[in-house]
Amino acid sequence: MLFFMELFASFLLLMGAAFILVGALGMVKLPDFYTRLHAPTKATTLGIGCILLASMTLHALIDNELSIHEFVISLFLFITAPVSAYMVAKAALQRRTKFVEGTLNANMSETILERKAPE
Repeated sequence: MLFFMELFASFLLLMGAAFILVGALGMVKLPDFYTRLHAPTKATTLGIGCILLASMTLHALIDNELSIHEFVISLFLFITAPVSAYMVAKAALQRRTKFVEGTLNANMSETILERKAPE
């Protein structure tokens, strides 16, 4: 049983590292601000979630009790990450950050860029 729990925690750690790597690569390689904002928020949230779940598993395995710390951190992360990404995207729209050529719904982006900035 101990071996399988450690194997499960190791799998979660590897999955978390892979998600974080994908998010980091997306932040470097994607073409414009909005897509660069999307990749790390989604991928790193999943990555950190997997790592915290692995930590909860190992803590339960070693101490024979459930740790609430990792659960609270996960809850805080899953609540705040999308809200902060939304607020950063809204700030970029207000600053009229350009979209990359070939963006889907380009007519909507032109409409947004033509709006008058709040005074």
